[in-house]
Amino acid sequence: MEKNLIIGIIYSRFNEKIGPEAFSWLPTNLDIQIKNLVSLKSINILSGEKGRIPQTLAFIPFPSLNLKSIVKVMEIKDKSHRGGVFDASLTVLFEEANDLIFYKYITNFEEIFEEYANKIINIEERKADKELINESLKIFQKKLTDILTDLYNAEIEAKDQVAFREIDKKEEAKALRFKVIVVGDPSVGKTSIVLRFTDRAFRRTYIPTIGVNISEKIINYKDAKIEFVIWDIAGQSKFSIMRKHFYTGANIQFLVFDLTSPKSFENILNWYKDIKKNLKNNMRAILLANKNDLIERRKINQKEIKKLANELNLEYIETSALTGENVDQAFYKMGEILYAEEEEEEKTS
Repeated sequence: MEKNLIIGIIYSRFNEKIGPEAFSWLPTNLDIQIKNLVSLKSINILSGEKGRIPQTLAFIPFPSLNLKSIVKVMEIKDKSHRGGVFDASLTVLFEEANDLIFYKYITNFEEIFEEYANKIINIEERKADKELINESLKIFQKKLTDILTDLYNAEIEAKDQVAFREIDKKEEAKALRFKVIVVGDPSVGKTSIVLRFTDRAFRRTYIPTIGVNISEKIINYKDAKIEFVIWDIAGQSKFSIMRKHFYTGANIQFLVFDLTSPKSFENILNWYKDIKKNLKNNMRAILLANKNDLIERRKINQKEIKKLANELNLEYIETSALTGENVDQAFYKMGEILYAEEEEEEKTS
């Protein structure tokens, strides 16, 4: 890796007198504006959550700084604070331009964040010297950098073995363009699947405020250049009113569920009905059973999936956004379906 992907690391605490404050950080000359803004937003991630501490890592953008972050929120016991606890956060900053590797491999970072969050909690609750927190941050930075280096190098090697050849713009080929929508419950891995496929995309537009990520990717299929415009739609209920607008003009859909989450599987029918209600054209979709790498945590068997797929007249594919298994193949299958329909229309026109 030619450069360090980590811009800074900040440990923040809630101070009852002055509010969120940066307590320890790397590099030591980190800009005060960055420290203040990160502390404020990372601690306030708990606003409106009634004291519930998120168990997973969170992404927080800082558009004014052209930075993004991964945040681990903590609760630390301290009898001197109101309620006997105070909130804290461990934040890793990186440039927006490098966000793909962080989104794509988020699960690879969970263990090390958990380990060093627990170390900091232990130091704080023992009322130990602040220098121990500083040393912990340095070791955390070194280990996280090593992980990122390994992942970055693996990505470079993988590009030599990519399943789809990128398009040479000079080639003469039939140009086809299709809108793809990706739906499913929150946390089923929709964004990870899209990022796994589009990590070499020509352009990617992120629209965080209205609940959709839009990506583009072009592949070769037979005599055609097929361009996918992929709409990764947020699964949270607060975006339900907007979804019908996102569905407009879609040619095909991925219905995604998590093999470790029966609820996400049960809700596939609701997603199917929601799309069908709002789309006037024929329903074309592929069912994606994601996270098949989590073998021991799997809750849905193939018999159940086949039954649903038959009822909805859909093909289904098991995928792993983490390992990449069948992700490219799923999009290639989508291209195959759309190409065949395009050819059929040409014959009848």
